[in-house]
Amino acid sequence: MTDDRVPQVSDPAGATAAPSEKKVNLEWIRNVSVLAGAALLFIVFSVLSSSFYQPANLLDILLQSSINTMIAVGMTLVVMTRGIDLSVGSVVGLSSMIAASLLPQNLLLGIAAGMLVGVVCGLVNGLLIAKLKLPDFIVTLGMLSIYRGFALIYTDGKPIYGIDPIFRAIFAGDLAGIPTPVLLALAIAFLAFLLVRYTALGEQIIAVGGNEEAGRLSGINIDRVKICVYAISGLLASLAGFVLIGRVGAAEPIGGTGFELQAIGAAVIGGASLFGGEGNPLGSLIGALILGALQNGLTLLNVPSFWQLVATGVVVILAVFADQATRKRQ
Repeated sequence: MTDDRVPQVSDPAGATAAPSEKKVNLEWIRNVSVLAGAALLFIVFSVLSSSFYQPANLLDILLQSSINTMIAVGMTLVVMTRGIDLSVGSVVGLSSMIAASLLPQNLLLGIAAGMLVGVVCGLVNGLLIAKLKLPDFIVTLGMLSIYRGFALIYTDGKPIYGIDPIFRAIFAGDLAGIPTPVLLALAIAFLAFLLVRYTALGEQIIAVGGNEEAGRLSGINIDRVKICVYAISGLLASLAGFVLIGRVGAAEPIGGTGFELQAIGAAVIGGASLFGGEGNPLGSLIGALILGALQNGLTLLNVPSFWQLVATGVVVILAVFADQATRKRQ
């Protein structure tokens, strides 16, 4: 007796297309959710406080979020490779101290030296992680203390005052009524977005975070990619340090303390997955704005700073929970 049933031939292309399409849909849902959450936050605070939606206050939120945005963009690239960088706050402090000490001699020398320090710090992190195969968490946690120690040793724990007025005009002034830190943060986020989406390095970053072994087998230099993202993270941390001392008018060896946690929060809220392979530098911009708006709105409502820390932590945990829930559906 013969079997008249027609054999079902699976289509390999179709088999791979469905999961890919599902992943794209989930990523789209996550991005929309972030934007919706930001919009809801702004609406709620606008209702609770008439001062919140005033143009001057909104511009202040952008200005307050600019430093976190710069660091969060670099953090996003690191997280996309399934790494973490806990040293960025200390890099902010060290690079800003070096720059501030050299500004009286030469403006360009101070800027170049500060940026070089940021890159070197990032390279050291990347080399220890990539070449010696040390855990990124331990390496950057240790470097958090080392770089902070160097910043304190460099000036014996004393701040540097009298930041060059031209330097302040560049990194803390305004252009056509828009603060230059805001313009710088927007430019950095956009350039990083182009790097991720339209360059070979961006593709390699996604591949390394998605499946490191598969990336190695496909010919990607894993070590080089990791070193690059940590170097970029260090560079952006130094630029954030420039904005910090430009706004404050002084360089503190403890400057940037705690910035790493804010940056991780902004990156995760913006859609960067702690499991690697996913992230959007423009999303980290939105994440930084959400945290900035949250702190600003709570301040306007006279919520004590202690409770503001609690609220920020809750938002970050919710973002991580949403990321895990989304990945389980993939």
